[in-house]
Amino acid sequence: MNYIVFDLEWNQNPEGKKTRNDKLPFEIIEIGAVKVNSRKEITDSFHRLIRPQVYNWIHDSIHEVIHVDYKDLLDGIPFQQAAREFLEWCGPDWYFFTWGNQDVMELQRNMKFYGMLDQLPGPVTYYDVQKLYSLSFDDGSHRCALEHAVDELKIGKQQGFHRALADAVYTAEVLKHLNNIMIINHPSLDVYQNPKKKKDEIHISYPEYDKYVSREFAAKERIMKDREVTSTRCPICHQPARRRIRWFMNNPKVYFSVSVCDEHGLVRGKIRIHKTDEEKYFAVKTLRFTDTEEAEELRERKELLRRRRQLKRNTGKEV
Repeated sequence: MNYIVFDLEWNQNPEGKKTRNDKLPFEIIEIGAVKVNSRKEITDSFHRLIRPQVYNWIHDSIHEVIHVDYKDLLDGIPFQQAAREFLEWCGPDWYFFTWGNQDVMELQRNMKFYGMLDQLPGPVTYYDVQKLYSLSFDDGSHRCALEHAVDELKIGKQQGFHRALADAVYTAEVLKHLNNIMIINHPSLDVYQNPKKKKDEIHISYPEYDKYVSREFAAKERIMKDREVTSTRCPICHQPARRRIRWFMNNPKVYFSVSVCDEHGLVRGKIRIHKTDEEKYFAVKTLRFTDTEEAEELRERKELLRRRRQLKRNTGKEV
């Protein structure tokens, strides 16, 4: 099994969102990666510059961060070739490690754009070293920059940041400071390739919470009418938990609820609605334990939202 620590750099439309290609808002221009063995030692490296095929100039903000000019990329190779060479270098069995949760998704989106997504079946399980670092050295929620983690751990800085191979190496160095059991217990799941049918739906139990990924729905309104989507169970005994606060819409994409397990306590539910590239919808639900303080905050939030909606309706009637 190969542990692949990788990093991507990407460009975006220099003319802004109005004229961008919505099927490829971020075009990968660099792939950097290292292989790490079971002792967390770097055993090999991979680096490719990629010649742009969609956006013909480097966005100013991207250029300021990664210091790559369009002329530097003209000697690069097409993305299709770079992706094939990267996956061949990874080998048949691997685990991905990245700093943050965006690289795995952008790799898939770029592969889909070029008709290559079948070479990376999903949903893809990976390990987010940024999240793992927060769980180990912070509050588990805050996400810090890679350079901040490197400074805190007193890792020597031999190269600059914001270049793919250098950031992959730094991420591998941070990985050395993380406990193996903690890593194993906290995988991440990228759902860019989401379940399509009922039989493909995903149920995962983590040490602190349960996660469920639904099948696709043709309309967003149908999601919250599905019994499996809205069910609440205890993350420990997995028995049904009685609803204390019914599901309410915090915003058009996120719903919350609070339930209670008689044996293990209060359970906070969160449902996030995702939209696919094909205009379909699916839900990602997390169920984790909470306390009376957060439960009361959610109750107050629900009441405030109810009052705002009522005020809006009354104002509309008066007009």
